[in-house]
Amino acid sequence: EVQLVESGGGMVQPGGSLRLSCEASGFRLSQYAMSWVRQTPGKRPEWVSGINSGAGATYTADSVKGRFTISRDNAKNTLYLQMNSLKPEDTALYYCARGFARLVPPRDYWGQGTQVTVSS
Repeated sequence: EVQLVESGGGMVQPGGSLRLSCEASGFRLSQYAMSWVRQTPGKRPEWVSGINSGAGATYTADSVKGRFTISRDNAKNTLYLQMNSLKPEDTALYYCARGFARLVPPRDYWGQGTQVTVSS
């Protein structure tokens, strides 16, 4: 059974940092394109960052470029999103998702999400 479990969210002040983790089970992360997606109430999901299978080329949305970094630990079968210089507009529910590296993947394989709140 494919499972994705996110963790690492929380409340942080503007300018702060968080690292999100997504532990995968039931498949090998390195064999699939993966993305981080975020969503706020009443809005469509927004693709944030992605990583290709294999060699793992990475891609990042302009809105977070230079602040967020996606990475993958194949040994731990875990996906990460390092978020620095956080802004209030980064507040959202963050999901890891399997399927595409540069688009919002279908909801078939999303985790349950982890809440990130940026507020002073």
